Amino acid sequence: MKQKPTLSFWQIWNLSFGFLGVQIAYSLQSANISRIFATLGADPHNLSYFWILPPLMGIIVQPIVGTLSDRTWTRFGRRIPYLFIGALASIIVMCLLPNAGSFNFAVGGAMLFGLISLMFLDTSINMAMQPFKMLVGDMVNEKQKGFAYSVQSFLCNAGSLVGYLFPFIFTWIGISNIAAAGVVPDSVIYSFYVGAAILILCVIYTVVKVKEMPPREYAEFHGIQEQPEKKEKSDFITLLKNAPKVFWTVGLVQFFCWAAFMYMWTYTNGGIAETVWNTTDAKSAAYQEAGNWVGVIFAVQAIGSVLWSMVIPLFKSHKTAYVVSLLLGATGFISTIFVTNQYVLFGSYLLIGCAWAAMLALPFTILTNALSGKNMGAYLGLFNGTICLPQIFAAALGGVILKYVAGTSIMMLVIAGVLLILGAISVIFVKETLGEKELKPESVK
Repeated sequence: MKQKPTLSFWQIWNLSFGFLGVQIAYSLQSANISRIFATLGADPHNLSYFWILPPLMGIIVQPIVGTLSDRTWTRFGRRIPYLFIGALASIIVMCLLPNAGSFNFAVGGAMLFGLISLMFLDTSINMAMQPFKMLVGDMVNEKQKGFAYSVQSFLCNAGSLVGYLFPFIFTWIGISNIAAAGVVPDSVIYSFYVGAAILILCVIYTVVKVKEMPPREYAEFHGIQEQPEKKEKSDFITLLKNAPKVFWTVGLVQFFCWAAFMYMWTYTNGGIAETVWNTTDAKSAAYQEAGNWVGVIFAVQAIGSVLWSMVIPLFKSHKTAYVVSLLLGATGFISTIFVTNQYVLFGSYLLIGCAWAAMLALPFTILTNALSGKNMGAYLGLFNGTICLPQIFAAALGGVILKYVAGTSIMMLVIAGVLLILGAISVIFVKETLGEKELKPESVK
């Protein structure tokens, strides 16, 4: 098997640049979904149920995209056609979702329209997002893979920073942050419009700049047959049975981490509205102001993630970096219960950003090092289940936990901190491999 060539910085950059636009779309969704549905009239105890759709669509779409793209070849490549189609669908839905309350529907009709739009938005975002992870696995050698995923993490967080700040910036320049009852403010609607425009421009850049390996070259670099026989094709169940052990051990860590962040996305708006703005009324100007501030502190989280992503490569062991990052994030979550000043929240969310940086880079570095190229896309799609399933689980139980355990939205963030501590403990079960060979700690950069 031939060794994949060493890529220049700009080649690695171009592989992931479109991810910037995809993440802007994803961050707009993450920061504003609870706000949008609360504005439309949803009960706070039911907000978590609206969050079941995004990961549910992800767990369906990403394995399919991964498997189909493993078996696809066009003159544009194997992964790029899927990300381009996903991006086109995303920009259409991004223009529809925030207008759910603007079409004179009754409350139930507006929420149904919003739910359908959310389902299609997350389907298309997942379709556009997954190919970027696959491109790194396909084209970057093992020595550069950690760096490549760090670059992807940087672009991801830069996109998050932009998307999270849009409503705050538009309000600052004079666009209305309040609207009639049941209608989403213009500051949010325009944020989705601009995010859609940036998304398609970024994806076009990657499409123009990146040339994927043709089938023969891909086969040579990954040690597989150029045209595998039909009997070699495996279904999802077979692939899961044959998955490397690290697929499952990292998946356990992922379970706790992604459940924690699901509660952050769902309950931060309500939590800081309670503790900093002293309101639980989703129709009040104070609640909408808190909604804008969610974008600001999520942007601070993205800054913390960017800064920490530069520190992670300095650790001698991926596992040590993983544990430290998750414990810092847990500290950030738990500290929010003591904060009553909106600016002090910056410290909490900088720490949360450390956990986010590790979650974006380390699991995929550890997993792809243990995989051959033969079913790379399929395995990365299936691995997305370790992201989606915990979110579905957390969303399904969120209302019950809020009502009977937490009591308030801010306590849900404390629970998120406890989940990250459990994730850090779970890292002890992870044993890194390169194929079947276990890597010693000193060999892990």
